[in-house]
Amino acid sequence: MKFILFFLLISIAAKSSQADLIPNQIHPLHPKTGSSGSHVPQINCLSWRLAVETNNIQDWTSVPLQCEDYVGHYMLGKQYRDDCYNIVAAAIQYAKSLKIGKDGKNVWVFDIDETTLSNLPYYARSDVAFGSIKYNDTTFDEWTREGKAPTVPATLFLYNTLLSMGIKPVFISGTKEEFRQIRITNLNKVGYHSWIRLILKGVNDTGSSMKYKSRKRAELVKDGYRIVGNIGDQWSDLLGDYVGQRTFKLPDPMYYIA
Repeated sequence: MKFILFFLLISIAAKSSQADLIPNQIHPLHPKTGSSGSHVPQINCLSWRLAVETNNIQDWTSVPLQCEDYVGHYMLGKQYRDDCYNIVAAAIQYAKSLKIGKDGKNVWVFDIDETTLSNLPYYARSDVAFGSIKYNDTTFDEWTREGKAPTVPATLFLYNTLLSMGIKPVFISGTKEEFRQIRITNLNKVGYHSWIRLILKGVNDTGSSMKYKSRKRAELVKDGYRIVGNIGDQWSDLLGDYVGQRTFKLPDPMYYIA
């Protein structure tokens, strides 16, 4: 009961910022395949999303064409935001159970894309179609360069709550190092501040995302930090070495990163 009440409270507290996630202009969506999970020919999109989120379907390269509308309605709708807040409520409940020391060495690892910042304005474009069109590195870099990504409201709530508890935020992202200043400005603009490290991917950071993030987390531990929590939208954010005492996965049916 306490958990349910807590979830309701943080949902109400952050409700006014939820609209920031929704792009002003999106390409048309067809309600016949809405987020209720209605069946479309050859594939049930709700079942596909469940298999993706539980990591039972791996190494997929794009959203099935039949599920473009379903994924669009889910990501732009209330269910996605409620799912994020439910996960954050669980994360805060866990954080409150910790005994936080005063040495400043307790850290929480945050991913950036689809975790702290949302790329929905980009993915809602007709040339991206919520991930049903093959990923284009050039156009995504152009979008990143604009520095206009909105926050994920639930994650910002978690971020500020952890700061108030004395837990230090660390960003570990697959964002290219060349975008460092753009990302700093973007993060600051939407409300993130006071992190102790912003770790981005350099030209010498080779290998899979999971291996890259494992190496960076290992460096944190070597420097004496305790990773008490870890949140991301990809399983590669949360698997591998030194993942932390607890991990929390946000939903993301738009793309897969190994």
